[in-house]
Amino acid sequence: MTDCIMKKLSLLFISIVTFSVAFCQNDNTDVAIIPQPVKLVKNTGYFILPSNILIQADASPALEATIASLTTHLTVPTGYRAYVNTTKGIPVAVRLILNKMADNTLGDEGYHLVVTQKQVTVTANKPTGIFYGLQTFYQLLPKDIESNTLVQHIQWQAPCVEITDYPRFGWRGLMFDVSRHFYTKQQVEDFIDQMVKYKYNLLHMHLTDDEGWRIEIKSLPRLTSDDATKRVHKEGYFGTFSPPTPDEPRTEGGFYTQDDIREMVQYAKDRFVNIMPEIDIPGHSLSAIVAYPELSCTAGADKYHIISGEPFMDWPGPKGRIDNTLCPANEKVYPFLDKVFTEVAQLFPFEYIHIGGDECAKNFWEQSDAIKALMQKEGLKTQEEVQSYFEKRVEKIIESKGKKVIGWDEILEGGLAPDAAVMSWRGIDGGIQAAKMGHEVVMSPTTFAYLDYMQGDPIIEPHVYATLRLKKTYEFEPVPEGVDPKFIKGGQANIWTEQMFNMRHLEYMTWPRALAIAECVWSPKASKNWDNFESRVEKQFGRFDAAEVKYARAMFDPSFAVTKDANGKLSITLTNEVDGLDTYYSFDNSFPDNFYPKYTQPLTPPKDAVMLKVVTYRGKKQVGREIAMPISELQKRADHKGDDE
Repeated sequence: MTDCIMKKLSLLFISIVTFSVAFCQNDNTDVAIIPQPVKLVKNTGYFILPSNILIQADASPALEATIASLTTHLTVPTGYRAYVNTTKGIPVAVRLILNKMADNTLGDEGYHLVVTQKQVTVTANKPTGIFYGLQTFYQLLPKDIESNTLVQHIQWQAPCVEITDYPRFGWRGLMFDVSRHFYTKQQVEDFIDQMVKYKYNLLHMHLTDDEGWRIEIKSLPRLTSDDATKRVHKEGYFGTFSPPTPDEPRTEGGFYTQDDIREMVQYAKDRFVNIMPEIDIPGHSLSAIVAYPELSCTAGADKYHIISGEPFMDWPGPKGRIDNTLCPANEKVYPFLDKVFTEVAQLFPFEYIHIGGDECAKNFWEQSDAIKALMQKEGLKTQEEVQSYFEKRVEKIIESKGKKVIGWDEILEGGLAPDAAVMSWRGIDGGIQAAKMGHEVVMSPTTFAYLDYMQGDPIIEPHVYATLRLKKTYEFEPVPEGVDPKFIKGGQANIWTEQMFNMRHLEYMTWPRALAIAECVWSPKASKNWDNFESRVEKQFGRFDAAEVKYARAMFDPSFAVTKDANGKLSITLTNEVDGLDTYYSFDNSFPDNFYPKYTQPLTPPKDAVMLKVVTYRGKKQVGREIAMPISELQKRADHKGDDE
């Protein structure tokens, strides 16, 4: 009887232990990796980072920068020491292994990461995979590992895991507009450091526009004169400023020397990022015309100056108040572009050069005798065909430099150049059309991927003409239904900087929405889950804090929807995109907290109320910003129901 009881107790104990181990393996509460890996198994226990960190790595020149970054990352915030040891057979903390025989599952950018209680091992086919495996390992360590200064009293540990990971798409990009507002080489390199943490591999630099030419072209020195790169400094809402007066100093701007470009390209290469240059033509070319007025179709171009933020285009259209286009009928344009692209191609190893092609105002072309003569000579029926004529000639120039052409989806209009790739920004239709024509496509639609859009309600966000919440960004799907995936190279988010006057605000607009895009272009489509993603985003906030990178907390702010009944009474509905939040409100102009009325159903403002104030909490902790919404604004929205916020 006793033996029977003991056997039953033993079986019960084994069952409990087995259940406990299984539970621990699936308990990922301290694992919050973005982008979500393809496969992750959490095991029991933790790897404790030793104070003397031995690193062993296979010999490869392409790993040298990665190892240097690893030692810095593990020693600066911890105060520990790190060594690279090539002697095999001794215990090491971190092993970096390049496969002698390729693992076809991983491809060029994938990796295996195994963290045990004794060691961290990253295995990959190529150095790129080692680099990405380490980015994942850093996210397993405490958030303070991102600090640039010593942090004490931290248990530097990582949960034991087994991860197999590789990207869904090869093109995972962020576009950085350095023309509308100029950002220094150091700021660009800092941005590269931020983006690679989330496995972005393509930096698209928008180098030229109406507000400034930002790249040195030695054969065309006037492009980087003060006239073409500097403007009057203004603050407020870009596009609404008064025109600068002749006596106002032009102090804002700058450009990258060719040495700057080479250094940025190498910096990016060391972090497995390609830089794609964009020279935006034939529209958005005012800075080039200011430098070389003879490139225009229009008399008086020698009186133009680059834009300081005053209105110069009318919408819809676009229609230019001044002619900011290169003239397709002007034969001086093509040798000019040959010089530009000769030097650009030599500076950037990436296979593509972006030629813009968007928002080309053609109203001055319509009036040009030279354009009319070109149309008659070439049998061109529309201004779109005139632009297509231009794009096809530009493609031949760029291909003569050994590069490929990519442009915004307007280059489809009037006929696409034979081998051009398309970046679809006006929704996804342009990308669908190009893919069905057999052209390569990068998806970058405004509906999901424009990070210059407001992140929350316009009443609190710096005003732009549209809103894009984090949850909507996370819905991005680069491959539309009915399109052959082989033509979709990937996706990217775009950061237009008309309203971003400094790096801190640019960071605020980028993060966390760029986290959503990162996951959409890296992780398997089937693994996407908003609630899970949102919880991982919150944990990344602590990492941003440690790294002193600014980010937006707009995901915690409610959205306002308002209707008006037949009697003119308002009904205000508040919704949160993050679950588990409570919203508190006031109508009496005081400042609500979690002791105020909690929102449970649509609100009707009391008579004579002038302000609704709201704030969100999780439990007893405030997580959202206090938002003051004038009742007059809600009245206006109800009267214009259906308009964009």
